[in-house]
Amino acid sequence: MTKTLTIRRPDDWHLHLRDGDMLRAVLPHTSRHFARAIIMPNLVPPVVTAADARGYRDRIMAALPEGDDFTPLMTLYLTEDTDPADVAAAHAEGLVTAVKLYPAGATTNSASGVSNFANVAKVLEKMAEIGLPLCTHGEVTDHSVDIFDREAVFIDRILGPMRRDHPDLRVVMEHITTSNAVDYVRANDKNLAATITTHHLVINRNHILAGGIKPHYYCLPVAKREEHRLALRAAATSGDARFFLGTDSAPHTDANKLLPCGCAGCFTALNTMSILAEVFEQDGALDTLEAFTSRNGAAYYGLPVNESTLTLTRTAPTHPAQIHTSEGPVTVFDPAIPLHWSA
Repeated sequence: MTKTLTIRRPDDWHLHLRDGDMLRAVLPHTSRHFARAIIMPNLVPPVVTAADARGYRDRIMAALPEGDDFTPLMTLYLTEDTDPADVAAAHAEGLVTAVKLYPAGATTNSASGVSNFANVAKVLEKMAEIGLPLCTHGEVTDHSVDIFDREAVFIDRILGPMRRDHPDLRVVMEHITTSNAVDYVRANDKNLAATITTHHLVINRNHILAGGIKPHYYCLPVAKREEHRLALRAAATSGDARFFLGTDSAPHTDANKLLPCGCAGCFTALNTMSILAEVFEQDGALDTLEAFTSRNGAAYYGLPVNESTLTLTRTAPTHPAQIHTSEGPVTVFDPAIPLHWSA
C-alpha cells in the first residue's frame, strides 16, 4: 500500500478569491498548496479592463502570506463592450492569461456577461489571432431550459457554433458536469480542453436534495445525475491531457449560503488535494494524479511544470469544518467520504 506520494506542485485552473477581507482570509488556503491559479474576474464591479486586472493582481499579492510562493494568473471578464485592443495589450504585457465568458445571469455576479454573442465576435477574432484562451461558463440562461440540461444545451447552441465561427480560438470548458461535455471534448481535439472541479467528482444531485436540502452542496453548474459524476471521474483519472483541475473553489459566508435564495459555490481550496488523492486511489489511478493537478493544465496554457513538489502522506487529515472571516464563517466542503491523505 502506498504510504507517500510526491508530485509536482499543483495548479488550480479556476479559482475564486473574492476581494477585501474575504480575499485575505481565503488566499492562504490556496497558496499553501498551489503554485498558480487562474483567478476569476466576477467581482463587483467585474475585472473588465487591463487596468482592473492590474489593480486586482496587486491586491492579491498584497494579501499573500509572507514566504508563500504563488502566482495569480489574471483573467478579464468578457462583456459586449470589451475592447479587443485592450485585451491584446493586456496579453502582450503578460498581464492576463485568459478571458472569461459568463452568459449573462449564469452564476454569481454574472449580470455583466454576454447576451448577444454577435457583439463579442471581434474580441474572439482577436483572441484567436493572438492565442489567448477563452474560459467558458458553459450554461445557457434561457428559463425554458431545465437547469440540469443547461450545459448540454450550451454546447449545442453556443459553443459548437462559436467554435465553427472561430476555429482557431482556444477554449477551456470550465467546471464541466456532464457526460455530454466529456464526450464533446474527446471528440474535438483542436484547441479544446476542460477543467473538472473537486466537488463534482464526489457529489451528485442526490447529495443536494435527498433527505433535505443541503445548501453547502449547491453550486453552479449544479451537480447532475450519478452517471455524469462517473463520466467526470473517468475523464479526470484517465491521464488525458485535455482534462485538468479547476477547483472552482467559491467561498460564501454561511449567512449568504443559508438564505431563501442562497449563493452557489463550494469552498474546496483547503481540502482539495486530500479529496483528490482519495478519489484517484479509489479508482486505482494515483499514477495519473500528477497529470490532472500539475501537468495537463500547464501544458495547455503553455507554461512550465512547477519545479517544486507537494507530498501527500497516508494520514487522516484534520481539516476544520469552517474558516472564520470578518464577514462571518465560511463552511469548508464536506466530501461525505472518509479521507486518508494529508497534503
